[in-house]
Amino acid sequence: QVQLEESGGGLVQAGGSLRLSCAASGLTFSIYTMGWFRQAPGKEREFVAAISWGGGTTYYTDSVKGRFTISRDNAKNTVWLQMNSLKPEDTAVYYCAAKMRGGVVRTTEYDYWGQGTQVTVSS
Repeated sequence: QVQLEESGGGLVQAGGSLRLSCAASGLTFSIYTMGWFRQAPGKEREFVAAISWGGGTTYYTDSVKGRFTISRDNAKNTVWLQMNSLKPEDTAVYYCAAKMRGGVVRTTEYDYWGQGTQVTVSS
């Protein structure tokens, strides 16, 4: 079956960096657009970033532009989210997701989800 496994979360001070990884299995990774979402306590899950199947197109929510970078390696079935200049408002559980068609922002567009990894940014 399809599995998406996130790793790399943790506790970091404001201004610090983390690199999240998402290892995929059970699907033809290279044909899926991959996305990162996050969900803070009491809030809805929100779009963070996405990358097209070939890696040529990336998308970011405005609040992370210039700070976060999404990348992928289809040979390794892995997508990463490099997060720099972290802020306390970036604190959330971060989820990796995979999709075939449609837009990239809505959670309903995605076919598969990981279990999430906690990112906590202290002030």
